[in-house]
Amino acid sequence: MNRTAVEPSPRLLPKTIKTLFEPGQIMAAQVPKELCRQTLGMINIDPLQTGGRLPRQSREVLLEWADGYSVCDFCAGRLDEISNPPISAFVHGDLPKFIGMDEARVTNGARESKFAVMHSMTKPGDTIVVDANAHYSTYVAAERAGLKVALVPNSGSPGYLIDPEGYAAAIEKDKPALAVLTWPDGSYGNLTDARAVSRICAEYQVPLLLNGAYAVGRMPVNGSDVGCAFLAGSGHKSMASSGPVGVLGVAKEFAGRVLRRSERFKNKEVELLGCTARGATVMTMIASFPHVAARVRNWEDEVSKARWFSACMEELGIVQLGQKPHNHDLLFLEAEPLFEISKKAKDGRYFLYKELKARRIHGIKPGLTKHFKLSTYGVSREDLKLVIEAFQDILRAN
Repeated sequence: MNRTAVEPSPRLLPKTIKTLFEPGQIMAAQVPKELCRQTLGMINIDPLQTGGRLPRQSREVLLEWADGYSVCDFCAGRLDEISNPPISAFVHGDLPKFIGMDEARVTNGARESKFAVMHSMTKPGDTIVVDANAHYSTYVAAERAGLKVALVPNSGSPGYLIDPEGYAAAIEKDKPALAVLTWPDGSYGNLTDARAVSRICAEYQVPLLLNGAYAVGRMPVNGSDVGCAFLAGSGHKSMASSGPVGVLGVAKEFAGRVLRRSERFKNKEVELLGCTARGATVMTMIASFPHVAARVRNWEDEVSKARWFSACMEELGIVQLGQKPHNHDLLFLEAEPLFEISKKAKDGRYFLYKELKARRIHGIKPGLTKHFKLSTYGVSREDLKLVIEAFQDILRAN
């Protein structure tokens, strides 16, 4: 179906849009430079993006369902009950089986999954126990729900490890309504012994929420085997989906509470505000699912590759912090030699970003030299060798 370009009146266009488009060019094939993604074609080692890259078939689906609320054309009242396209089969069949939970829902991101659990399982003024490596959105979700946060400390540099026994101490002291474990954490990529934390929480009858934003879709995850009551995942970080989109897994004993329905609108789930991800986000997640389900079986290779890359970087004097041997693709590096170079470099602390960009490498945030994160997930060893060689060249040249 060919679409005819629409020529809106210039006065109806927001000022920011008028600077990018002339009337009649809204549907033009040529995308303005200001809206182009400058990092396409680069070697991408950004932890936020390596697990979210769409396979080819999902990019085609993205175009098919790009318009607004597209899937709502087929909705009789419940998004997750749409049978064609096969959203219902995915949400109530493939997804809970994949994550090992009794119930599953697609949400607008892992943070919304966490908030739905916190809001439904607690009351304002309650305390939740959280690991010290938790993502900021865990704290924000707790604050939004009116909760107090008690921390399980990490071990500090260089490992920043979470001792499962720390949950026992925190639970005994603070009597929480809920416990949260970030698995792995988004700073160091540490994989705490989640089963041990789950056993401790079960002993104290405290439900455990596992934040698997960097796990679900990257590595094998089975919430029932771990023993968690709730599991949050990220589609755009780790399930090759167009974001923002996430997943929520719920054990059956808590499903009636977290997935309760509105008294006024009987088919709408309150914590999900009736409907969540719709259109391109949920459809790309479904389209990518066979790809994602297959790639998690290669997790041991991904870990081996991350360890190899880490060892090569350490030969250059760039030290990996966090768990060793490392068990995840997300790496936190301390680069004292690069930091020293930044003190005298023309571009100062931005020199590393510019040097890597010149070599077609993307993923390390501008301005970072002493400490930075990267991910080897889905990046070939050949490309990672080019990254290592780039760091070698930068160190030698400076």
